[in-house]
Amino acid sequence: MENRRNAAGRRRTRPAVLGAVVAVVVGGAGFGAYALLGGGAAAEDGARTTSAAEDVRTGPLSAAEVTSTAERFLTAWQSGKVREAAAATDDPEAATALLTAYAEDARIKDLTLTAGTRAGGRVPFTVKGTVSHEGAGKPLAYDSALTVVRRAGDGEPRVAWRPAVVHPELKDGDRLVTGEAGTPPVKALDRDGDELTTAAYPSLGTVLDGLREKYGEKAGGKAGVELRIIRGKASKKAELSDRTLLELSEGTPGTVRTTLDPSLQAAAEAQVAKKQGASVVVLRPSTGEILAVANSSHGFNTAFQGALAPGSTMKVITSSLLIEKGLASMDEKHPCPKYFSYGGWKFQNDDKFQIKDGTFKASFARSCNTAFISQAPELEDDDLTEQAQQVFGLGRNDWQVGVPTFDGSVPVQSKAPMAASLIGQGGVRMNPLNMASVSATVQSGVFRQPYLVSPDLDGRKLATASRTLSAGTLAQLRELMSYTASYGTAAEAMAGVSGARGAKTGSAEVDGQKKPNGWFTAYRGDLAAAGVVQKGGHGGSTAGPIVAALLSSGG
Repeated sequence: MENRRNAAGRRRTRPAVLGAVVAVVVGGAGFGAYALLGGGAAAEDGARTTSAAEDVRTGPLSAAEVTSTAERFLTAWQSGKVREAAAATDDPEAATALLTAYAEDARIKDLTLTAGTRAGGRVPFTVKGTVSHEGAGKPLAYDSALTVVRRAGDGEPRVAWRPAVVHPELKDGDRLVTGEAGTPPVKALDRDGDELTTAAYPSLGTVLDGLREKYGEKAGGKAGVELRIIRGKASKKAELSDRTLLELSEGTPGTVRTTLDPSLQAAAEAQVAKKQGASVVVLRPSTGEILAVANSSHGFNTAFQGALAPGSTMKVITSSLLIEKGLASMDEKHPCPKYFSYGGWKFQNDDKFQIKDGTFKASFARSCNTAFISQAPELEDDDLTEQAQQVFGLGRNDWQVGVPTFDGSVPVQSKAPMAASLIGQGGVRMNPLNMASVSATVQSGVFRQPYLVSPDLDGRKLATASRTLSAGTLAQLRELMSYTASYGTAAEAMAGVSGARGAKTGSAEVDGQKKPNGWFTAYRGDLAAAGVVQKGGHGGSTAGPIVAALLSSGG
């Protein structure tokens, strides 16, 4: 510890540059005051220098306040003056702890922090430094950003403290540590035995991290020396894995074979790259093998771990429930009014359409909300929850995929929220893995838990469902999805998909979003897939083409 402190004390104090504003250290080695464009001296300790009679600062931050605060923070941090940098934030205690660990635990030195162009209160900056450990060193470079806000109580401008200021992937409670990795690396292989890398498949970063965390100790590898993010309680609860940022010395990896199909994975990567906020999963219904998983955003595996309202794709599960209970039959008349009120909420269809004297098949194909909501008075609060758990294996938190996943949630609700859950709103939460599994269950007639790594590798027990749908109910459900793929809201997307097929579209409203999340789930032959495009709009035109393209490319 003493050696590291001495080394920190010998750091050169190069000022950080913020646009055209240059911080000039006054008084030699002292931190002193800065000569700033449009500003005066800045206090070191974060205390106000104004008199008690002055008003608390209010109103929007000026450009000078933002630049001077950012300059003060970045220059102090770059110079190794942790307490002075922390004093420029609105949480000095937390900032001191993480910035100290940055030097002492992460062993990052020789920092150069270069600010970019200010946008309001936000200032992006680049970080360049060296990670050193026991004589080994490697350069480190990444981008980050800070935001200047008015401090509560006195209105003084301060950097809004959050761990992501230090590194964009850090969450509350996470740590940066350099040393011998506790978990040996793994070489992940596709189903053909070739190595999976993020260079070839950019979406797989979080998947590879998850495989290492679960199988690193079991695969026979040896740990190397790395700079890693060690996740805290909050991140672990969110099922985020520890992450390697820089490898100083190579470990010896073990090997783990996955079920991923290289051609389908490449196709999935290409498809999601076309749209922001897109995620997709492809399964083999006859086995449960995961053949592809891809996200256009690579920082979080929405495809496996997302928890989003699935919108009308949930009607596949709800339809199975209504048919079993005798509340709907595909060729029988079924109400689809413009509106239906239940539990104090007034529900309506997209564009307030109605279907007069239509069948349940017509309502499913056109995705009529009120056709499902109108059956809420006939259902018990826990009916949908039990259907999802018992038939589709969802919402029990017992899937053993091989990497962290969210297994869907269909909570027991009452009155209006229960009715909303019938159309995939309310408290229902899913991700593309869950909804691909729903289509796979319809296609095969039985729930098979999806998996990325064969259970034969480690003897883990895959989840099972307690019952299957009757032959009659299953036949109707397949016909509903087939009709929708040919003549309903999924027809345009599925036009180029041949063979035995079925599909369902969905659009999920989200508070604060102008456009809904677009969903699509479908099957063709022994393939099932589901996708979501967040803030994309209707599922048939956003997620639909992605899913359809993968079903076609899968042969």
